[in-house]
Amino acid sequence: MIKININASRNYDVYIGSGLINETGALIRQIAPDSKILVITDDTVYSLYGERVISVLKDSGYQTDCFVFPHGEQSKNLETYGRILEYMSRAGMDRKDCVLALGGGVTGDLTGFAAATYQRGIGFIQMPTTLLAAVDSSVGGKTAVDLKTGKNQVGCFYQPMMVICDTDLLATLPSEQYACGCAEIIKYAVIKDEQLFNRIFETPVSDQLENVIADCVSIKREYVLEDEFDRGARMALNFGHTFGHAIEALSGYNILHGQAVAAGMAIITRSAYNKNICDKTSLDRLMEILEKYGLPAVTDFSPEKLAEVAISDKKASGDAITIVVPETIGRYRLEKIKKADLISWIG
Repeated sequence: MIKININASRNYDVYIGSGLINETGALIRQIAPDSKILVITDDTVYSLYGERVISVLKDSGYQTDCFVFPHGEQSKNLETYGRILEYMSRAGMDRKDCVLALGGGVTGDLTGFAAATYQRGIGFIQMPTTLLAAVDSSVGGKTAVDLKTGKNQVGCFYQPMMVICDTDLLATLPSEQYACGCAEIIKYAVIKDEQLFNRIFETPVSDQLENVIADCVSIKREYVLEDEFDRGARMALNFGHTFGHAIEALSGYNILHGQAVAAGMAIITRSAYNKNICDKTSLDRLMEILEKYGLPAVTDFSPEKLAEVAISDKKASGDAITIVVPETIGRYRLEKIKKADLISWIG
């Protein structure tokens, strides 16, 4: 087991290893010995792990309840968020209690936002069941729901009390969902760590899972500690996301997040090469690794449509938007450009 401490506005530990589901109760005892725990999960994850997690918590002496919602990005909205709050209130939860997000990024975002706003903040534990959530969304405190106008438009920063990442839970992931997690790993490698890029290029992520997750969490920790509220350096973690979020929205969220981010990384890297910012070798290596992990490098949506939707993204401010532009594998720059010029960055 690997333990990584994150000393943000809340100090917490991230546990990464095999078999941690059986240690859930004992781990939570360290930080919340007297809490009532509400497990929040979607219907797919509940059928796989819900009853087991609840059983472990009850065996550890916890009063435990469960809220289950339909799986998919379509549930990440104000309606589901409101239903969670009403459920918590009817269950008599108070500020000494906590919620446990069992699932992927949708579950973590929903649960975290509910925890942050219910009675002005209650305890919140992340238990990721997707590779994408393990390496990215479960750490760092971003919580949100979507509006019809765009992804993650309503939310706040609210750090969890603990993250429990049992790598065994990733074994049931469909191949497409697993590839989505690899897209986020590639993101970390491109912006920060050429050695990590080389490792995952030469050896499948699945053969070095625990260490790769730990590497990504450690990279994210650096950005969170420097810029917890995403006003400066942490924007680097949005590499591929400006156009990725637009692709997701235009597809009605039928294109998965990691697939959209992969295409977004390819779009911006091609443009960086065309503008003599990124070298040809780095562009070629990115294209190769995306193909290796079964991820898309193109989209069918027009530059005009992508730019139109991307301009409404939360990263836009006034008449400008900040984009993450790779210079080479392991190095990037942040470019603040006029919204009107965004279409010229779609390559």
